[in-house]
Order: sequence, then structure tokens, then C-alpha cells
Amino acid sequence: MNLVRSAATVGGTTLVSRVLGFIRDMMVAAAIGTGPIADAFFVAFRFPNMFRAIFAEGAFNSAFVPLFAKHLEGEGEEAARRFAEEAMSVLLAGLLVLTILVEIAMPWLMWLFAPGFGDDPQKHAWAVQFTRVNFPYLLFISLTALQTAVLNSLGRFFPGAAAPVMLNITMVLALFLVVPFATNPGLALSWGVTAAGMVQFVWLAISCHRARMSLRLRMPRLTPDVRRLFVLAVPGVIAGGIGQVNLTVGTMIASLQAGAVSWLYYADRIYQLPLGVIGIAIGVVLLPDLSRRLRAGDHGGANWSLNRAIETSMLLTLPAAMALTIIPYEIIKVLFERGQFLDSDAHASALALLIYAIGLPAFVLNKVFSPAFFARENTSTPLRFALVSVSTNIVTSLALFPFFGFAGIACGTTIASWVNVGQLGIRLWRSDHFQPDEKLKKRLPLILLASAGMGLVLWAGAFGLHPWFDMSFHVSVSVLTGLIVLGLIAYTLLCQITGAMRLEEFRRGMKK
Repeated sequence: MNLVRSAATVGGTTLVSRVLGFIRDMMVAAAIGTGPIADAFFVAFRFPNMFRAIFAEGAFNSAFVPLFAKHLEGEGEEAARRFAEEAMSVLLAGLLVLTILVEIAMPWLMWLFAPGFGDDPQKHAWAVQFTRVNFPYLLFISLTALQTAVLNSLGRFFPGAAAPVMLNITMVLALFLVVPFATNPGLALSWGVTAAGMVQFVWLAISCHRARMSLRLRMPRLTPDVRRLFVLAVPGVIAGGIGQVNLTVGTMIASLQAGAVSWLYYADRIYQLPLGVIGIAIGVVLLPDLSRRLRAGDHGGANWSLNRAIETSMLLTLPAAMALTIIPYEIIKVLFERGQFLDSDAHASALALLIYAIGLPAFVLNKVFSPAFFARENTSTPLRFALVSVSTNIVTSLALFPFFGFAGIACGTTIASWVNVGQLGIRLWRSDHFQPDEKLKKRLPLILLASAGMGLVLWAGAFGLHPWFDMSFHVSVSVLTGLIVLGLIAYTLLCQITGAMRLEEFRRGMKK
């Protein structure tokens, strides 16, 4: 398996999804802005969005892929299919019970997830209604995640990576065809989320059929293999989804400040682009690669793969983080400032985006380091570190919120991410499961240097082009696109000059 090429497949498809997501969010911003309906919808959307990120973007793979691969290579396709069907049946039964309980308890759960909404009965009622409508998405996306894990184990990464595209297409269609005629746009969007879950499930079911790995429902039974799966999955899902857990904690605290939920949401949507295209893509591809190497006893090869994953991810992440730090306001302004989304909202979201950008390398490295534990069927260690990270996030956010409001919440999320990735990296190093090689030691400082040079170019460009960002949408988008292209050219040239990465070397990796 070629890491760069497989990651490019997942990352490229994720990029298409995120571009569609930006189109969706631009339309949402124009339709509902940052008012009470927006706050209620974004809290409700945090539920399915959190589970989509945790399950569909790799964390469920952490437990399922090594076990499925073991059956596939040791006993053949039929044994692997039987294991997947047993897992799906138990998962479906558990999710149906969970969904029913959550639907009943939602009015009380909302006091926990958005305590600040208690002061506004209408906003609280909307949040409960919207969440009840879109919570069934959890059921569909969890089954979709299992199907994705099956296909990833078979080396078929495209169908699972393309599933979020279906979500965004469905919601864009809802914004075009339903929201303009709805009395409550938040309710219409919530129905769009659930419909998107159904579409994603059907897409993956068809993809599994084409891979000759169709899954049939069985009577739910806790077989030894299924019990082993869930013993590994529960801590793995929590650990793999730590970033989303921290964001959810932030949403809970942000509900205490009017508009804060929406400001953090729009900032989150921007930095999720490089996180999804780079971190999640490499993490999804790295796990089966490490699992195969470790089962073959190739520990040197596993260390080499981890080094190259870090190198590749930082080559792409550090310039992205630099760009989001230098021009956050310009990005937010061009993408979202229209309709109900005002200039004051753009400034607030830009501040949150800048803080998140400082933590972006940590968010990505978490996706790279975690598979090194999961491939060894060790999910308990990342879980312990994740709990420390969540505790850090809660304490820091609560301590800073009274002084800095929503910005304190963003700081808490960023600090917690660096604490988490520091624990993961140090433990891998001390366990001799990761040793930085000479190539990585040489190139990381050069990548950082090239990124800093690109940042200077972006700062100068944004300063000179400032008046153009206040013009029409088409003009401002063209100017922002040109500025980003200028930054990419500068970064590519600086990488060539410093030796951080040669274009010919990258092309060879893609051809292998």
C-alpha cells in the first residue's frame, strides 16, 4: 500500500466534501446568520456532526480494522463477512435502544448540552425539536462507518471518503428546495440531516455489494469476537474522537454567551478543512498499513511509515495553520459575511479561527499518532490520555470564559489538543514504537521555515489587497483565491529552495 497515494485518494475526496460543506455553510449563514434559530440548530447539529466525525472519520476503524483484517487474512472472506455481520447486528440493536432513550430524554439532555439556553425557553424548545429530528442520523452514520471500515480493510478508500459528500449535497438541496418555503429553516435543515444519513447508508451498501462484501442482518449475539470488538471500540472511539468531544464541551459552555455557539461553529468549519483533508485522510490510511506491517513483524517498516506520515502531514498542515493564523478575518469575511452574518460576526469568528489554527498541527498529529496504538489493539492508553485532555479542556475553558468569553473556549480546545498529542508522542517514543529518523529531523525545521516565509507573503498580500475584500462577492472570492494561490506558489518555491520537499520526490511517491 502506498501511503501518499492512498491518503491522496481519501484527502482529495474529503476536499470535495469540504468545498461542498463551505457552500452549504455559506448558504446557512445567509439564511439564519447567528440568531437564536442558528444557535439552536448548531447545537442540534453538533450531535450528528460529532458522531459523524468520531465514527465515520476513522475512530471506529481503530477497533474494527485490525480484527476484520485478522479474520480476512487468517480465515478468508466468509469468516470476515460473518464477523462484520455479527458486529452490525449488535451495533444496530444497541443504537435503536439508544435512539429511543435519547428521543424521550432530549428535553432534559439539552439542559446538559446547552445550559445557557435555559434562559430562553423558545431557543431551548427549538434545540430539543431540531435534535430529535436529526438524532436518527447517528444510527445511519454508525452503520455507514462499519461498512466504511470493511471497505478500508479491503483497500477501497474512496466510497467511505465520499460518504460526507452525500451529506453536503443533500443539505444543499434542502437549502435550495425546502428552506425558502419553510416557516422554520432550522427544522427544515434538521430533516435534511436525517435524509442525508439515509443516503450515505445506501451509498455504502451499494459499494459493499460491488466489492462482493454485502452484509446481511443476523440475530444479535455477543460472540467472543463481537465482545472483543466493543471492548476495543469504546475506548478507541472516545480517544479517536477527542477533538470532537472537546468541541462539544466548548459548545456547552458557549451556550452561555449569545452568538458564541455560531461564531465557534463557523471557525470550526474552516479549520476542519485541513484537518479532514490531511489528518483524517492519513490516519484512515495509516491504520491498515501499520496493522499489516506489525502482524508481519516488520517493526522497522512500521516506524518508517509513521515517520513518513508525520512528515507528509506536517508538510501540508504547517502552511495551512500559518495561513489560518495570518488571514483568518479575510477568509471568514469572504465566505460568510452576507445576509444575517454581519461584520462583527466575522471579527468574532476570525478570532476563534486564529486560536484554533494554533492547535491545528496538534489536531492532525493526534490522527497520526493514534493509529500506532490502535494497530497494536491498544485503545486503553489513548483513552486515558483523552480523559486528561478533556479535563484540561473543561478546566481551561471554564477558567478563561469569564474573562475572554468564546475566545477562552477556543483556547481551552487548542491547549487540550497539544496536551493530548504530547502524551501520545512521548508514550510512543518511550515504548520504542516511534523513533524520529534522520530524514524527519532534518525536514521538520525546514518545513517550518518555509511556512513562516509563506506567512510573510500572505501578510503583505492581505495588507495590500485589503480594500478589495469589501467589494462584491465575486470580486472578493477571486482576490482571496489569488492570495491563496500566491501563498501556495511561495511555499512550493521555499520548499524547493530549503530542501523541505522536492516536487520530483512527491511525484515519484504518487506514481508508486
